[in-house]
Amino acid sequence: MIERKFIAQKIKEFQIEEYITQSLENVGHSHTKMMKTPLGEKITIFASRPGLVVGRKGQNIKQLTKTLKKRFNLENPQIEISEVGFPNLDANIVAEKIVDALEKFGSEKFKAIGHKIMSDVMRAGALGIEIVVSGKVPSARARSWRFYSGYLKKCGDVALSVRKTHAQAHLKTGIIGIKVSIMPPDIKLPDDIHFIKEDAKEGKVDIKEDKAKAEAPGESPKEENPKEETKEEKPKKKRKKKDESERIEGNGPG
Repeated sequence: MIERKFIAQKIKEFQIEEYITQSLENVGHSHTKMMKTPLGEKITIFASRPGLVVGRKGQNIKQLTKTLKKRFNLENPQIEISEVGFPNLDANIVAEKIVDALEKFGSEKFKAIGHKIMSDVMRAGALGIEIVVSGKVPSARARSWRFYSGYLKKCGDVALSVRKTHAQAHLKTGIIGIKVSIMPPDIKLPDDIHFIKEDAKEGKVDIKEDKAKAEAPGESPKEENPKEETKEEKPKKKRKKKDESERIEGNGPG
């Protein structure tokens, strides 16, 4: 029973996100998050142009809350909007731009659209991008075109953090499929190694100490000023010799 509740909740969240993406067009919609709170359901919409989502005097938000409440049987939906910081690094927003451009200019200028968006994404700091356009472009026969730039991982653990999405553009000739994959700049690669620099003075001191220990491992370390100590020891030895000589002379026959 508990598993069925979780599955039903996830299906509802997916349906809500799908409905919001269909209703919010040309606003730079990235993704939607839904959380249950004691007051009701909190729905957060991430978009690059939040002003268009809100509308004049919040009309779009009011209409969206009413439709979500009636269609999905939500008790008290609370919609919040957050702005996406880097829209050119979000795969959903980039795919939406490609769809809008293809539907506006047609399939004849698909190469110019692909190269322009690819250069914008790379200027934003992405490590790599791949755009695949498939369908009846530009002729009546269906084929696929691939636009790529930079470095993009397709397998391994690193490939899980690559941002991917699919979209469709509806043209007179038919439906054109668009697949976008972006490798963000904050991803950590396994071959990314940084060296730590050590101070030259500390390195020299360590080398000298290691050499001294290697040459005389059983001896105790020498004192700091051996020359001064030898100078002090010499007069003491002379004094001892003098005292011994005086004693010998005093003990002799008079």
